[in-house]
Amino acid sequence: MADRKPIDSWLTDMDGVLIHEGVPIPGADAFVKKLRESGKPFLVLTNNSIYTPRDLHARLRRMGLDVPVDNIWTSALATAKFLDDQRPGGTAYVIGEAGLTTALHDIGYILTDHEPDYVVLGETRTYSFEAMTKAVRLIEGGARFIATNPDETGPSAEGPLPATGAVAALITKATGRKPYFAGKPNPLMMRTGLNAIGAHSETSAMIGDRMDTDVLAGIEAGMRTFLVLTGLTGPGQIENFPYRPSEIVDSIADLVDRI
Repeated sequence: MADRKPIDSWLTDMDGVLIHEGVPIPGADAFVKKLRESGKPFLVLTNNSIYTPRDLHARLRRMGLDVPVDNIWTSALATAKFLDDQRPGGTAYVIGEAGLTTALHDIGYILTDHEPDYVVLGETRTYSFEAMTKAVRLIEGGARFIATNPDETGPSAEGPLPATGAVAALITKATGRKPYFAGKPNPLMMRTGLNAIGAHSETSAMIGDRMDTDVLAGIEAGMRTFLVLTGLTGPGQIENFPYRPSEIVDSIADLVDRI
């Protein structure tokens, strides 16, 4: 088997890799600093669609991680790019926060509950029964069903919260329609991200803490993959999956010298 080409660009998940519950993971600041100094293309990715890249830039900066806005890629941006490619200038009924609504506004979409082309489901801390009922009726009326990401739970200080994937399952049960998920592990999110920074999968690496989203998405996009053990997937769980990352490291600190 031919040797892999050198890594010229890096994609990394955010939660569980760079930060954990609002605190930087040791080595994250050195990793980001080294990336910026290298001049290599890079992206920080998140399946969370609540925040805009500008919001996330500010949140990360307060933690000591200076990631430029243009180097942040969210499932909301991937969803907007997908919809813009599929049906430019379309309409959507959206359940979500500013990260998603801003991304759709920026591509010229009109947000409406009157015969929309799409129902777009994203992350929010305030899922309402009224909004879900409206989504069900619009989908039954012919709207296409899109969701930003399949994550079934999200973290909070009090414990796990129902997330986009869980609410999507509820709507699917009520309508019989499954959504198209734009975020990880869909390689679409990786490929649109790579295109955004002018990178190629053969010379790119994906760093993540989850086998079922980060590593799977990287593999399916044809990238080298690194699993860090500072997040969701523990060492004892790796063999449960029918695929493996290219490398397993303890944390992001172990990859600083690889840039």
